[in-house]
Amino acid sequence: MNTEPQVINLGFVNAFLLPAGDGYVLIDTGMDSQWDLLEKELLKAGCLPDKLKLVVITHGDMDHIGNCARLQKKYGAKIAIHPGDRAMAETGVPQKRKLKSFRMKIFITLDRLTRKREPFETFKPDLRLADGQDLRDYGLSGKVIHIPGHTKGSIAILTEAGGLFAGDTVFNRTKPEASPFIQDDQELRDSLAKLKGLNARTVYPGHGKPFPFTALAEIEV
Repeated sequence: MNTEPQVINLGFVNAFLLPAGDGYVLIDTGMDSQWDLLEKELLKAGCLPDKLKLVVITHGDMDHIGNCARLQKKYGAKIAIHPGDRAMAETGVPQKRKLKSFRMKIFITLDRLTRKREPFETFKPDLRLADGQDLRDYGLSGKVIHIPGHTKGSIAILTEAGGLFAGDTVFNRTKPEASPFIQDDQELRDSLAKLKGLNARTVYPGHGKPFPFTALAEIEV
């Protein structure tokens, strides 16, 4: 079995498949319109139907939880999320946030005007994630880090191998930067400081390419 994380590029958002003992842990699931591609990659990796030990959600936005309901129903997957974002999964109602980037405001406006909106299938998460939680029970040598700011329940996963899966707290579309979608400025600053104090090698953002952990030091809110 390959021991390196697999980046599943779903277009504008990433999911990550991590080897976990004799199975796998999936971080995030993309949008429901990306189901065919996600399922294809999981099947190709030998993860489905019975090797998916856990699905970890970095935060409750629909482009990260869009395929949770299908994974639960079709494969019996267990979904884990921080309580701060549980309501987003169960209701489909996003948390209110502000956009800090003018470029992103234009992008979001155009996206809303041109992209067909599909109904979001809500679901009930199976497990709650807590700050500092060890994931060894699921075969993954890693821990949960609560990093609110983008959303109340945003989390990262830090593995023993030095992989830092940071959700949307940081982006890397053109360069490493803080999330332009902010629920709370000060919480995001504190969370970035928390991440910078870790011992990691590579940052895996929810959007864009992985980048060296050293680049995190240059990111400010």
